[in-house]
Amino acid sequence: MISPYMKERLAAMKFVTPTPVQAASIPVALEGKDVLATAQTGTGKTLAFIVPVIEKLLKQTTPGIGALVLVPTRELAVQVVDVYNSLRGRQLTQAAAVVGGLSEGAQLQAIRKGARLIVATPGRLEDFLERKLVNFRTLSILVLDEADRMLDMGFLPALKRIASILPKERQTMCFSATMEASVAHLVKDYLRTPVRLAFGSTLKPSENVRMQAFEVSTDRKQELLQRLLSKETGRVLVFARTKRGTERICKNLNRDGVSASMIHGDRSQSQRMAALAGFQQGRIKVLVATDLASRGIHVQDIAHVVNYDLPEVAENFIHRVGRTGRNGGKGVASTMFSREQRSEIFHMERTLGIKMERLLANDGTTAPHNMSNPTSHAATSPNGGARPPFVRPDVHRSAPRSESRDDSRGNSYEGSHSSSHSGSRDGSRTGPRGYDRNRGGRSDSRRSSSYGASSRDRFSTSADPNARPSIVRLPGEVLQAQSD
Repeated sequence: MISPYMKERLAAMKFVTPTPVQAASIPVALEGKDVLATAQTGTGKTLAFIVPVIEKLLKQTTPGIGALVLVPTRELAVQVVDVYNSLRGRQLTQAAAVVGGLSEGAQLQAIRKGARLIVATPGRLEDFLERKLVNFRTLSILVLDEADRMLDMGFLPALKRIASILPKERQTMCFSATMEASVAHLVKDYLRTPVRLAFGSTLKPSENVRMQAFEVSTDRKQELLQRLLSKETGRVLVFARTKRGTERICKNLNRDGVSASMIHGDRSQSQRMAALAGFQQGRIKVLVATDLASRGIHVQDIAHVVNYDLPEVAENFIHRVGRTGRNGGKGVASTMFSREQRSEIFHMERTLGIKMERLLANDGTTAPHNMSNPTSHAATSPNGGARPPFVRPDVHRSAPRSESRDDSRGNSYEGSHSSSHSGSRDGSRTGPRGYDRNRGGRSDSRRSSSYGASSRDRFSTSADPNARPSIVRLPGEVLQAQSD
């Protein structure tokens, strides 16, 4: 169980009551078993593996790197390092972050000072391994955090190469927000008889989040956003679909006297970190972001998430909304959509098994029920009011935009990217799935939106985030429990 020293450190950081995923994962991990855990965003998965890692490192006397945590983005890597350093106390050295976009010298210095834990993005870690700047002869723990996101970003070849040089006798823990087929294959290859823990539906928002949708014309979106912000006293996270849109929204908010900042793929690492710090410290009320921030960015007490643009894929809606209503708190998620996007939002709701309350954009009152039907003749006028029913609706998909979209998968490739494509790591090559970092756009052929049938979490059966873990046997697994 947890040592007195670790209990003291947790109490000092005011971690008193574990979340369900922590309560289930930590004891199993402390026994040295491999763990495969999925849970909704905001349920405390980071602490669920950091505590066992620290406990094991405290017991090891052999010098050298004892644990490796692989994450998809440098922002998440920095946050994992911060959590570890806040809990390690004086008995362990600081962790080393091995990521692109930050000083390589400082990262190497942390390793040479005896870091026992490395938190890395796959691309930059491969670079260090090829240059023989790090070795893992003494490694005993491997953690894959946000595994589904790493696979989606094209890091599978890099993960395979990294895993091939790690000691075979090790404990492996895999934590993810979703369980897709690709993750199941990863489990089969790298986890040995893992204990499977699943909490709630990973493809549904938390029940603590009130979801509402506004049908509004594009030229009235900024006005609606201002109205929503005027009623909100807490932090607000606004999601836009493109870099240009992010900049436009932020500029308009600042012009209207709202303290706002932004993060997207063209912002430097120092600009991103400054924006996140200002948002977390309360100096900035509104953070405008692309989907870069929808996964792994842990800012506490976000009161309201606004989907200014619909997400690119349905699953991103879950990760956006998951930024609010975390750890039992309440939150609001507002989604804006145009009359032409009525069919898209209907299919997104059907794909995710959710239903958003329809509100009128002009006064926030409940919209007529027939406005929820994508084939209904009810529509809205540009000012958000009800349009006469004789107007023929246009339910076709909007024409593709000409401006480049910000691919959240590309945001980790500033020196930390998959090596599935040949070329150097100097920032000039094309990343996975045709993402060209120099263009800031993307060359893959995916549609602008895809809300059709998608891979579901086929292992999670409980809709209650506080429910007992739902365990389903995978090849070679130990069946631990079955939910009621």
